[in-house]
Amino acid sequence: MPSIIVTGASSGIGAATARYFLDQGWTVGLLARSVGKLDALAAGYDRAIPIACDVTDEAAVDAAFDQFTADRALDVLFNNAGMFGPQTSIDEISLNDWRQVVDVNLTGMFLSARAAFRIMRHQTPQGGRIINNGSISAHSPREGSTCYTTTKHGVSGLTKTLTLDGRAYNIACGQIDIGNARTDLVTQLEVTRAAQGLDPLPSMAVQDVARSVFHMANLPAEANVQTMMVMASKMPHIGRG
Repeated sequence: MPSIIVTGASSGIGAATARYFLDQGWTVGLLARSVGKLDALAAGYDRAIPIACDVTDEAAVDAAFDQFTADRALDVLFNNAGMFGPQTSIDEISLNDWRQVVDVNLTGMFLSARAAFRIMRHQTPQGGRIINNGSISAHSPREGSTCYTTTKHGVSGLTKTLTLDGRAYNIACGQIDIGNARTDLVTQLEVTRAAQGLDPLPSMAVQDVARSVFHMANLPAEANVQTMMVMASKMPHIGRG
């Protein structure tokens, strides 16, 4: 059966996607810091492999990927781990807050992609697929999202360079840009919006994202979704004020 590593698998989009792949019979490496949540998700699945991992820790990332691939190939990485950071204007963001978001959203994605690329390049048969979790914020930012939006633009650059560099090694790379899946992150944003007297956000089920990632992952090696945007139908992403 095919295999995938999902980073940030303990909650939200990562957990929903990991569960969907498990239900389809894939072997899934569950990576996150929250060991208890990973164990709870893995319960009842023979092909779930929970591995505690902080994606900002270089040694931990390399060790986790090597552990997962000790007796199997790596077909897909869903490079998903991320955080939003403070929702406010730039003059109220501390350097520590900025660095924390950059560490998770960019450095963590770099380290995970690097580990996957290394394994896919040298395994037999050579190749695999990397799917980066971008954001609709890479196209249209929401207010108060300096840290998050900036890093998601960086993810788009990472995706494009991996696409180019991976061609020689049969490694495909694509990006999914998501708008308002119902996760804890969106729930937290809703609390902030409610306090500001703003209307609720249009949203969609997180399972719709999981199905979209599965479509990208399940394509034959000769085909690749370079970019996919999946969002709540009534989001004001398109249109004019």
